[in-house]
Amino acid sequence: MGKEIKIWYDSEGDYLEVIFERKAGYFRETGNDAVMEKVDEEGNILGFSILKVSALKEREPISVSL
Repeated sequence: MGKEIKIWYDSEGDYLEVIFERKAGYFRETGNDAVMEKVDEEGNILGFSILKVSALKEREPISVSL
């Protein structure tokens, strides 16, 4: 069986959050202003978030390294 991924979307805030692993961590900036990555104290990726998700429907897909 695969790993469970949590996905939240806040339509009022136009915010999407995807969490791969629920544990203590913090969000930090990426090379894209709309995307933040969530990492633990060792820098392991726990998930990511995207601001202004609805703006993506008229743009090229987002590409960012996590």
